[in-house]
Amino acid sequence: MITTNETKMNGFLLLGFSENHNLQLLHACLFLVIYLLALTSNFIIITITTLDQHLQSPMYYFLKQLSLLDLSFISVTVPQSIGNSLTGNGYISYAQCMLQVFFFTYLAWAEVAILTVMSYDRYVAICFPLHYELIMDARRCNSAVTAVWVSGGITGTLYIAVMFSITFCRAKVIHHFFCDVPQIVKLSCSNDYLAVIGVDSLMAVAALLCFSFIAVSYFHIVSTVLRIPSAEGRSKVFSTCLPHLFVVSIFFSTGICAYLKPTSDSPTAFDLFLSIFYTVIPPTLNPVIYSLRNEAMKRAIHKLMLDREFTEK
Repeated sequence: MITTNETKMNGFLLLGFSENHNLQLLHACLFLVIYLLALTSNFIIITITTLDQHLQSPMYYFLKQLSLLDLSFISVTVPQSIGNSLTGNGYISYAQCMLQVFFFTYLAWAEVAILTVMSYDRYVAICFPLHYELIMDARRCNSAVTAVWVSGGITGTLYIAVMFSITFCRAKVIHHFFCDVPQIVKLSCSNDYLAVIGVDSLMAVAALLCFSFIAVSYFHIVSTVLRIPSAEGRSKVFSTCLPHLFVVSIFFSTGICAYLKPTSDSPTAFDLFLSIFYTVIPPTLNPVIYSLRNEAMKRAIHKLMLDREFTEK
């Protein structure tokens, strides 16, 4: 039921997954476990790729950037949601909500960009191994990473600009565990949301272009791998590429679906679970899929844990 207080309050009320206290505690515990796993695995990758001199190639440089983004991305939404569930208070101020929108869209696009860069890096490494060091030199790698972070900043700025133009006349109740753009748009009472749809459409086209680029890169990688005479070599590359493409597909498809599908006044469980696949799952799985299955990374972790000299550095 909509109350006058909910309509007039300055901030928003996040309802999360359930109003049942026991289910809120269960949600908090599950999210805490997932968050700690993501935090630990990404921090390990950042530490190893920084300290180990054998992991200074472009591939590991991009993996470190991905881990930085993953760690930041999941920290934008999950800790706030855990706190809300534990306290039973889903109130979030207008300023906090807008900051969450800015950093979420900033980091989400930066993830799209870094995954695109990483697919190109693997394409060059496998299809043009003799020219790899020439093509992926330090200057190009630094420029690519700078472009990743800057493009994320531009995206976040576009979203926050159109969000400030929205006026609200409905109860500021968000049936979600964080301030997601589609859920905030539902509260708009005018055509102000058309600007948001315009930005959504622009970013969806850009995301589809990036996904097409990634798919073409992997197509060329697979074509090259099929010509490898060694069955073991083919199996090794396929076991790496296919999980990459699977996680990327989930991230892109669920995100685009959530942001472009028509908004409904009645909240659905589907919207909540869909959001988990582009907010929580990728930062948790990326370290395993991209890094921790890598033999060089496994050796580096073993060295980090057992080698005192390495740890002291």
